[in-house]
Amino acid sequence: MAGTLTSLVETPMLPRPAPRCSLHTVTEDAAFLALETEWNETVDRARVAHPFLRHEWLRTWWECFGRGGRLHIVVVRAEGRIVAIAPLMSDTTRMYGIPIRRLRLLHNDHTPRTDFIVAERAEESYRAIWTALHQQRDSWDVLQLGQVPQQSRTLGLVSTMAIADGCSTGVWRSSDAPYLELRGTWDEYFESLSSKFRQNVRNRLTRVKRLGEPAFETLRERSALLDARDDAFRLEASGWKSDEGTSICSDGAVHRFYTLLTERAAEHGWLRLLFLTVNGQRIATSYGSVYANRLFLFKTGYDPAFAQCSPFKLLTYHAVRDAYGEGLTEVDFLGDAEPWKLEWTTTARPHDWLYVFAATGRARLLHRAKFQLVPAVKRWRG
Repeated sequence: MAGTLTSLVETPMLPRPAPRCSLHTVTEDAAFLALETEWNETVDRARVAHPFLRHEWLRTWWECFGRGGRLHIVVVRAEGRIVAIAPLMSDTTRMYGIPIRRLRLLHNDHTPRTDFIVAERAEESYRAIWTALHQQRDSWDVLQLGQVPQQSRTLGLVSTMAIADGCSTGVWRSSDAPYLELRGTWDEYFESLSSKFRQNVRNRLTRVKRLGEPAFETLRERSALLDARDDAFRLEASGWKSDEGTSICSDGAVHRFYTLLTERAAEHGWLRLLFLTVNGQRIATSYGSVYANRLFLFKTGYDPAFAQCSPFKLLTYHAVRDAYGEGLTEVDFLGDAEPWKLEWTTTARPHDWLYVFAATGRARLLHRAKFQLVPAVKRWRG
């Protein structure tokens, strides 16, 4: 995560919630599980254009990565129906050597994008969520909202309300996730890319054909996904990821997360496993999702024995071409703006991290350290 301080757009103060809004904080696993149907209905009504806030994703994340923390999910209802959810947890950690009590979104490196879920009555809902958090201010030092899309109203509204109640805030710039809007036809898009890049793709296609018959495989049925899961893990672990200990199989919690996610997401129909094959042998893969008419690519890998063919470049070629053929509207590459992604698109979706520090002397000191002293030291050293 980059350490660049950015400023927030001025946002007008919001009205206090109407009496008919009710608040409930979920802290127990059983209560969280019981919300599944209502939760996903709320995600749908909020028109969240990705699967990373669905109940099955966050439930799996919590089971695999939530150790040492406690759920702190704020649910806002109006006339009995959920209108907003803040999917938070509480834990303790250290900031610059100082132990702190933290509230944070259910998020780590395996959740590419997150936010509050706001389906209706946005102004009342944000005010209600902040009111609940502020009333519990004696139980936390820092509120951390990580990997929120920069265009989300959450960043500006929460910051404005927090400052009005005497809290300190700061925003750190995170990743720019490349994405490709699918306009026109595949042929028009491919011809719009540089001639050098197109020639490189054609050369790789020629190379792989010398080794055998290439094919692109998209799996979406539950039984096929479960049968192919180990192949995806094997390819994702190939090469440098295994050597550096960052592959799925290198960490028990991560392996469990993607194992359970395959099962649960397959039941809801949005998971895809993509493979490039040569003579039936799988040589490149991507975990993927087709959700809200968009293709998402995450957790990729390839067999280094076929590196001369650039197998993942060829898998991406087929994936984008098929997305055009399927009538999808976007391919989201997620993560950071890595050079291989920018070969396919020049557009990216920026994300920020919002920090809210409680109105206490200790929290103000931490705010000053994070957003003044540490950046100053980095500039001096640079």
